[in-house]
Amino acid sequence: MATELKIDIVSDISCPWCIIGFKALQAALKEVAPDITASIEWQPFELNPQMPPEGQEINEHLTQKYQISEQQAEQNRDAIRQRGLDVGYAFGNRGGGRIYNTFDAHRLLHWAKTQGKQTELKLALFDLYFKNNGNPSAHEQLLKTANSVGLDVAGAKKVLQSDRFTADVRQLQQQYQSAGVQSVPAVIVNNKHLISGGQPAEVFQQALIKIANER
Repeated sequence: MATELKIDIVSDISCPWCIIGFKALQAALKEVAPDITASIEWQPFELNPQMPPEGQEINEHLTQKYQISEQQAEQNRDAIRQRGLDVGYAFGNRGGGRIYNTFDAHRLLHWAKTQGKQTELKLALFDLYFKNNGNPSAHEQLLKTANSVGLDVAGAKKVLQSDRFTADVRQLQQQYQSAGVQSVPAVIVNNKHLISGGQPAEVFQQALIKIANER
């Protein structure tokens, strides 16, 4: 009889390690199927909650935030690009680009969960930002992305043009921060087991098997 695990992934769509971690988790779930299955929900986290609508140039942002040189920032991006390829995700050429505010994207993801399309939208938003150098704070780009995964554009527009789900997203952010989540991705299994960071598939696989075997 299959064991179903509840998996919450706390993440931001501008976090490259979040898509790397998810791809590794997917690979792990494929290995443990059909004995272990999972229901996945995405939970909100903002890497840069104070980011203004116009965003910030990515090199400038990384060197200021992490107190590193431009050369170090480029080396880090090269390492991330390689890790992405290792798990089957090709990042676009992000030598330039900007960091944006992602709060409205999180509101849209909260709505997409009620429509049964949350993971589809999340993955499309990763692609918008990382593959297409898109702006996830721009409503027209969010609407186009929602449409691409079969979500109702009129419904999405109503969400974005209002303050719907603002309180829900803020509450969830506070809930996970209060629980100790300070960096992402944070993969939480059955509300109590935390797997931090963009771990290799083998690490996820071992953890899933161990948790599934708990009695």
